[in-house]
Amino acid sequence: MFAALRQPILPIVQQHAEESTILRNTRSVLVKGPHVKLHELDRMDDRIAAHLDGLAAAGESGWTLCEETLENPGVGKVFSAVVRTIEDNNSKRLGKLIALAEVAPESQRGLLSAFGWVEPRYLKRAINALLVSPNAFFRQVGIAACAMHRVDPGAALNAAVIDADPSLRARSLRAAGQCGRRDLLTVCTDALSDQHEACRFWAAHSAVLLGQRGKAVRVLKELALSASPFRDRALQLALKVIDLSRANELLKALGQEPANIRALIRGAGIVGDPQYVPWLIKQMADLKLTRLAGEAFSLITGLDLAYLDLERKPPENFEPGPNDDPDNDNVAMDEDDSLPWPDPEKVQAWWSAHSQRFTPGTRYFMGEDLTWEHCFKVLKDGYQRQRIAAAQWRCVLRPGTMLFNTAAPAWRQAAELKRLEAQS
Repeated sequence: MFAALRQPILPIVQQHAEESTILRNTRSVLVKGPHVKLHELDRMDDRIAAHLDGLAAAGESGWTLCEETLENPGVGKVFSAVVRTIEDNNSKRLGKLIALAEVAPESQRGLLSAFGWVEPRYLKRAINALLVSPNAFFRQVGIAACAMHRVDPGAALNAAVIDADPSLRARSLRAAGQCGRRDLLTVCTDALSDQHEACRFWAAHSAVLLGQRGKAVRVLKELALSASPFRDRALQLALKVIDLSRANELLKALGQEPANIRALIRGAGIVGDPQYVPWLIKQMADLKLTRLAGEAFSLITGLDLAYLDLERKPPENFEPGPNDDPDNDNVAMDEDDSLPWPDPEKVQAWWSAHSQRFTPGTRYFMGEDLTWEHCFKVLKDGYQRQRIAAAQWRCVLRPGTMLFNTAAPAWRQAAELKRLEAQS
């Protein structure tokens, strides 16, 4: 009788499998959310961990349910299966899952995020094997896993940044910047002429984080003014690293095309010059731009619009993203979702009363001068998008600094913040 009681209850195990998948997909939105702080991410991570623990407690039954979902592999499904496999130390299963992700690119984010999720004590054996694999994709996974934990892959990275495989090369060039490998700056600089755009971008991205301020910046600016899929990332970093006069010139060039209005608004917030605030307030009159303009305003001034009651109610029947209409072809997610709706009149009144605190021609980040200490404070207390910016700013201010991983499990981020604070 007691043995029977210890058998997994399959409907509950099934729920663990389904919820871990759903919550993982939700988490991918939250880690870039404009309304999410670290303690809120922590609550989500606790929920995911609880369901993964439930699958682990179910033993082979938990794995079987994960395996069954892989007939149609997706990000969340692969994530749950790979976490279980790594923690079970099953190298044969892990090899099959990596091979599955190699031929199903849409699932690769789930594979990689599983490596980023599990604790380091489970990873050493698996990563060591991946880094010496004859398969370039397997080596790419190993490099990415090290980078997500901000562990230097050492000699394996030295070889991978010049590998013949462009995907491995691109991921490795990215890892060089994330891990603060200043000894690879020359390699990154050489790769700025790579024929593959992803390699060029990540070479420029890492070169800038590692201290290069010449050709790497020019590559970023070129990509920022192009139709590249790396355009937004390139623009955000380029605007951080160039001085205000050149940043203003880049924004002016961007503004030549009306279609670039959203990028221009984001860019004004990144540049941080209060001279843009009156223009941003004007953009708040446009329902399609108002929330984005409010976020840029907050990035300069540090104001929480909702907390200070500088927002208005959302307009009725406003549908910028997908809805339930089967005849509506608009399926894109609303990238401004969860941002407050600023009230232009209230914001203008606040600015009229407090603008003297801000000096035009000076760069501000979240209402303060751009300093190492202030960036750390934002990294601790800000919303996720602000924390992402703060992590990047730290590398710009002190080239060679490891890029803080704002997508890591919240408890690991909290421990790292505590360690960094003790060092300061």
